[in-house]
Amino acid sequence: MSLLEVNHLIVEFPSRRGLLRALDDVSFSIAPGEILGVVGESGAGKSLTGASIIGLLEPPGRVAGGQILLQGERIDHLPHEKMRHIRGKRIGAIFQDPLTSLNPLYTVGQQLVETIRTHLPVSASEARERAVQLLRDTGIPAAEQRIEHYPHQFSGGMRQRVVIALALAAEPQLIVADEPTTALDVSIQAQIIQLLKNICRSRGAAVMLITHDMGVIAETCDRVAVMYAGRIAEIGPVHEVINRPAHPYTAGLMASIPDMDSERERLAQIDGAMPRLNAIPPGCAFNPRCPHAFERCRIERPDLLPAGATRAACWLHAAYRKELA
Repeated sequence: MSLLEVNHLIVEFPSRRGLLRALDDVSFSIAPGEILGVVGESGAGKSLTGASIIGLLEPPGRVAGGQILLQGERIDHLPHEKMRHIRGKRIGAIFQDPLTSLNPLYTVGQQLVETIRTHLPVSASEARERAVQLLRDTGIPAAEQRIEHYPHQFSGGMRQRVVIALALAAEPQLIVADEPTTALDVSIQAQIIQLLKNICRSRGAAVMLITHDMGVIAETCDRVAVMYAGRIAEIGPVHEVINRPAHPYTAGLMASIPDMDSERERLAQIDGAMPRLNAIPPGCAFNPRCPHAFERCRIERPDLLPAGATRAACWLHAAYRKELA
């Protein structure tokens, strides 16, 4: 049984010019202990998907269709107070900028202890011991002393470790990590990646890792979902998606990564730009930028079709599905 199931999720934003559909029929699942990467350009809908799962959609945004299930329990329609108890205890969150995720007026110890006592029936002393152990587990040296420090007294990498400790404070089953390594240098990125992998291995937690970086995806994840214009373009095992991309958008993303073993004057790029929400073209949303687009792509929207070991929302694989039938 999947830990998290997202079924046909639709998120809309009412505006003066009508409804803007930011997520359109998004479906995926995450198993216990699995790391699912979500990748794509800015505006693809990655962070919005994470916010929908956590229950932190900014008004007037709303879930207009589909379901979000956590261990078989539907959570997308829960009132704010019930969702507040799930958020933190069963679903942890790691955000991109740790400095804005931490309250500068309180020590990291106060913030950890408050989080622990909100979700777990422990005394103040027990919560403090747990907080110190969490800091140790996330690789912060001299945790007994650093617990009394304020966020500005930590480096960027150490602040991100504190945020991870906060996300783990109540032993959640699912962690939504939104660009957790973007603001960090390469060596610290590697440490954070290894930390996330260790968390999955030791605690059995599932992780949804949102990132722009295919390198992070390759190093960290078991499966990857490639998003474009609020839709999933391709989803499958990481090594298959990276080495044998089935969707032209995924192939374009992979081609744009510099190859240190070959010489070329110009880097590959995907022509055009991500469409605005009020200007998503009919048919396949990627068709204006796709070098393989044909007439059907401009008229009819493809579902996720079998494409070897992955599934891709591309009519190029319609013949493959027919062969399977």
